Amino acid sequence: MSTALIIVDIQNDYFSNGRMELVNPDKAATNAAKILEWFRTYHKDNIFHVQHIASDPALGFFLPDTEGVKINEVVQPLENENIITKHFPNSFLKTELERKLKEKEITKVVIAGMMTHMCIDATVRAAVDLGYDTTLIEDACATLDLSYEGKVTTADQVHNAFISALEGMYAKVNSTEDFLTANS
Repeated sequence: MSTALIIVDIQNDYFSNGRMELVNPDKAATNAAKILEWFRTYHKDNIFHVQHIASDPALGFFLPDTEGVKINEVVQPLENENIITKHFPNSFLKTELERKLKEKEITKVVIAGMMTHMCIDATVRAAVDLGYDTTLIEDACATLDLSYEGKVTTADQVHNAFISALEGMYAKVNSTEDFLTANS
């Protein structure tokens, strides 16, 4: 089975002083970097960095030609690694990702990145719908507090709810440590 890593939207706007700062993005990025290093050792040709570039300035972040749109240095792509540009939460929607995975005969994907409740959720569900055996590295993901009608849901609650919804039916959920231990 051929396996690929998909790192979604670990971009500067999600970090301190960014336009859409998440809760604990540094921890998630550090864990994603550990997974990235494992892939660079064992599957170096199957690494895909997904970069969201806002097609509408009203989004307010990931604006073209800004520091915030750049992929964070912790998971900076190497010259030979794939960079997929997207404009929607789903990393497969109107991108080259599926075509490139098929060209490499990828059947299994490992996903990490940001934001758990948006682009990670959309990408994991799409990967499964497209037939990929999907693993989600939950502690290599981050999100933020959400609110609705004055009720705040903390980032931890948001993250846990989405991870719980994806686990089983959509993905095998692993921690960074469990993934690296199982694949050593």
